Amino acid sequence: MENVPVRLRSDVPGLDEICGGGLIAGSSYIIQGRPGAGKTILANQIAFAQATQGRKVLYVTLLAESHDRLFQSLSTLAFFDGAKVGKDITFISLLRTLREEGLRALVEMLRGELARQGASILVLDGLLTARETAHNNLDVKTFVAELQGHAAFTGCTVLFLTSARIDESSPEHTMVDGVLQLEEAVAGSRTVRQIRVAKSRGSRALGGFHLFEISGRGIDVYPRLEAALASPSGKDTAPPERLSTGVLGLDERLGGGLPAHSVSVVVGPAGSGKTTFGLGFLHAATPQQPAVHFGFYETPQRLAAKACALGIDLQAMIESKALTIMWRPLTENLLDKLAHELLQTVRATGARRLFLDGLAGFERATIDPHRMVEFFAALSNELRAIGTTTVCTWEVKELSGPWLTNPSPEILSQIDNVIALHHTLTDDTLRRGMKVLKVRDSIFDSAVAEFEIAGGGMGLRVTGSVPVTASVRTGVDGR
Repeated sequence: MENVPVRLRSDVPGLDEICGGGLIAGSSYIIQGRPGAGKTILANQIAFAQATQGRKVLYVTLLAESHDRLFQSLSTLAFFDGAKVGKDITFISLLRTLREEGLRALVEMLRGELARQGASILVLDGLLTARETAHNNLDVKTFVAELQGHAAFTGCTVLFLTSARIDESSPEHTMVDGVLQLEEAVAGSRTVRQIRVAKSRGSRALGGFHLFEISGRGIDVYPRLEAALASPSGKDTAPPERLSTGVLGLDERLGGGLPAHSVSVVVGPAGSGKTTFGLGFLHAATPQQPAVHFGFYETPQRLAAKACALGIDLQAMIESKALTIMWRPLTENLLDKLAHELLQTVRATGARRLFLDGLAGFERATIDPHRMVEFFAALSNELRAIGTTTVCTWEVKELSGPWLTNPSPEILSQIDNVIALHHTLTDDTLRRGMKVLKVRDSIFDSAVAEFEIAGGGMGLRVTGSVPVTASVRTGVDGR
C-alpha cells in the first residue's frame, strides 16, 4: 500500500498547488529571499492558518526587531488575528540565548519550548543569524540536523527563514526537505514577485518561477498556467453542436455557426467592428446558458453605452445572471493572475460563451514573451475542456502580410476559427468587409461579405457578398 504523506493546508492561495499538494507534516523547509521579499508574511500567513485549523505554533525570532514592530506590520493583513497571539501562536525571541550561549544552547532551548507549548509548527526567523555564529559548515549542519531530528520525532513541521542566498552547496540546503525561494525581478520599468520551489523532497512540485503578489489579504501565488494546466482538467468532447455568432447572415457562411467548445479569433484594424461582433455573440446568452465578457479596453459603463446604441441591454443581462463582465485595465497586470481569475469566473458561472476582447492584453501583461505560445495553449485547451465556446479579438493594422506573424503562427495554429474584418473608403463611403479565413474541420463560404453595424440587438449584419473574380468562394480547413 502506498504511504501517502500528511500535508498541511497553508491557506496561501496557489502555494499548496506549486508544492505538489501542500507542505508535508513533520518535514523541514527553508523560505529564502532578500529583505522585503515577503518571507515573514508568507511564514506568518501559514502559521495563522495552522492556528485556525487547531494546531499550536511556536514562532522564534533571532532578529533584533521587536515583536511589537512585527505585530504592527502584520496587523494590516487580513489573516492576522491578535486573539491567537499568546494562545495558539507563541512568539519568543532567543537572540540573547544564541549570542551568549551558542547554537547548542539554542537547540536545547527550542526543544524545551516545543515540548512546553505542544507545538506542531515551528518557525525559526533568522537562520542567517544562526549561521553567522557557527564556526564552520559542520556546525550549521549539526544545528539543522538536531533541530530537524527532534521536530520530525515529535511530528513538528519546521520553517527556517533566511535572507542568505541558498544554493545546492549550502549546508542548510542539503539537510532540509524543501526550499522555497522568493525574489523580485525587474522587467523593464516594473517589478514582479516570483516564487520557486527549489527543492521538494517527497513531492512533485511545479517547477520554474511562479508569480505572486502581496496585498491586504497577504500573499497570493499564481501557478504558471502552462505548468498547472499542462493537461486540461477535463476531456475535450468536441460536440457536434453549433452556436450562433449573433451576426445575421454569418452563421450560414460558417456551416451553421461556431462549433461548440471551440476557440475563434476575430481580427481587424481599430474601428472595424470587433467589439460589436462580440456584443452580438454575447447577446445570445441566457441565464441557463450564461456568458462572460473579459476585456481590457472599455470600462463596463462605456461597454454598456456601446451595447445600448445597438439595442442590447447589458444591465438587464447582468441582473438576470445571463452575463458577467470582467474588466481589467490595460495597466500593470500579472499574466497568470489574469488567466486564473478568468478561468475561476468561467467555472463559477458555468459560462457557455466567452468573449475575450483583446488577446494583446495578455501579451502586454507578460514579462517573458516566449511564454505566450505555451500559455495560450494551456488557456485555450482548458476553455474547451470546461465546455466554453470562446471568441477572442486581435487588433491588426492590415489583413495581409505582418498580421500573419502577430499573433505568432504557433498561436494561430491553436485557434479553431478565424474571421477577418476590414473597412475601406469607396466614393466617400465607408464600406465594411468580412471574410471567414478558417473553420476547423468544416466547409465554409470564403467569399468576402459586406456587412453593416445594425441596431435592434443584432450588432453586425451581413448585407451581401462583394463581387470576386479570381477567388474561390468555398473553402475547407482540415487542420
